[in-house]
Amino acid sequence: MDDTQCTGWQKRILLFLTSQCITLFGSTLVQMALVWYATMQTSSGAWVAAFTVCSYLPQFLISFVGGVWADRYHRKKLIIGADMLIAFATFIMVLAIPHISSEPTLLGGLLVMSVIRSLGEGIQTPAVNAVIPQLVPEDQLMRYNGINATMQSIVNFAAPAAGAVFAISTLRTMFMIDIVTAILGTGLLSCLALPKQNTSVEKASVFSDMKIGIKYAFSDRLIGKLLIIYGLFTFFCVPAGYLAGLLVRRVFGDTYWYLTAVEVVGFAGMMIGGVIMSTWGGFKSRGKTLSVGLLAFGSFAIGMGISRNFILYLGLMVFYGAALTMVQTAITTMLQEKTDASMQGCVFGLLGTMYSGFLPIGMAIFGPLSDILPLRWIMIGSGIALIIIAGITYFNRELKLQK
Repeated sequence: MDDTQCTGWQKRILLFLTSQCITLFGSTLVQMALVWYATMQTSSGAWVAAFTVCSYLPQFLISFVGGVWADRYHRKKLIIGADMLIAFATFIMVLAIPHISSEPTLLGGLLVMSVIRSLGEGIQTPAVNAVIPQLVPEDQLMRYNGINATMQSIVNFAAPAAGAVFAISTLRTMFMIDIVTAILGTGLLSCLALPKQNTSVEKASVFSDMKIGIKYAFSDRLIGKLLIIYGLFTFFCVPAGYLAGLLVRRVFGDTYWYLTAVEVVGFAGMMIGGVIMSTWGGFKSRGKTLSVGLLAFGSFAIGMGISRNFILYLGLMVFYGAALTMVQTAITTMLQEKTDASMQGCVFGLLGTMYSGFLPIGMAIFGPLSDILPLRWIMIGSGIALIIIAGITYFNRELKLQK
C-alpha cells in the first residue's frame, strides 16, 4: 500500500473509476436493450431467463480464472483486453443484424453475443476490484467503495433514461453507443499508471493458483461466510430485482416508458445508497451494516410484491436500490480489508463467481416458475428469505465483531 501514499492518489483513483463508469454506461445500455427486447417481443419469463443465464453463466465459469490472472498478470492490460473483446463481439452483431430476417435467428445471435460479452466481464471485474485497494489506503476503502457505488449508480441512472431512445430507435444504435464508450473508457485507462503489483507468473499453473485461492478463501471463516452470504443474496435478488421488468409488463403496463421508470428509480436508489455510504461510512461494526442492509432489502422486496399501485411500487424500488448498495459496499469493503494483497484477485474472482453463478441459477428457477406462479408471491417469498439471512448474519460472531 506504500504506493498509494504518494501525492495525487485521489486523482488516480478517480481517473480509474471514471474510465470504468464510461464503459459501464455502454454495457448497461446493451444489457437493458437485450432484456427489454426479449421482454417486449416474447413476454416470456423463459426467454428473459435465457438472456440472463447467457449473460452471467459464462462469467461464472471464467470469473475465478480471471481473478487468478489478475494476481499473475498486469491488471490494466487485462481490463483493456476484456473491454476490447466485448466491443468486438458487439461490433460483429452490428454488422450481422441487417442480414438476419428471422426473429428466432436474431434472438439466437443475441444470445451468442451475450455469452462472449459475459466472458469479457468475467475477466474484467475481478481485476477492477483488485485495482481499487492498490490505489486507495486501507482506511479510505469504505469511503471510496461508496464513491465508486455512487458513480456507477449515476451511470446506471442515466443509462435507462438514454435507453428510452430504444423505444424509437434500434438495437444497432444501442450497440454502437456501447462500442464508442468502450473505446473512450479504455483510452482513458491507458493513460493511467497503476502502482506496481507483485505478479506470480513463475508459479506452476493457473490451476494450482486456483486451488490455493479456494483454500485461502474458505479456510478463513470470515471470507468464506461473506462469499456464501453474497451468493445467497444474489440468488434471492432475482424475483424483485431482475424480474422487475417482467412484473411491470404483466401487471402495470406494456410500454418501454414503464420499464424505463423502473430502471431509473432503482438506480436512483442505488445512487442514494452510494452517497450515504460514502459520507456516513456505515455502523462501527461492518457486520451490523451488512445485516441491516439485508433486513431492509428483504422488507422492501416484500413491500414491492404486495404493492398494487405503480407509484408506490416505484417508491419502494428507490429504497430497495439504496439497501442493495449498502449490502454490496459492506461486503466489498470487508473483503478488501481482510484479504491479503497477493490474493485480492482470487478472492474477488470468487466473489464474481458467486454472483455470476447464483444469478443464472436464480433466473433458471424463478424465471420459468413465474410463468406458473404469480410473480408477486415469489417476490414476497424471496423477501422473507432475505430477512432470515439478515437475522443469521446479525447474530454471527465473526461478522458481528468485524470493525
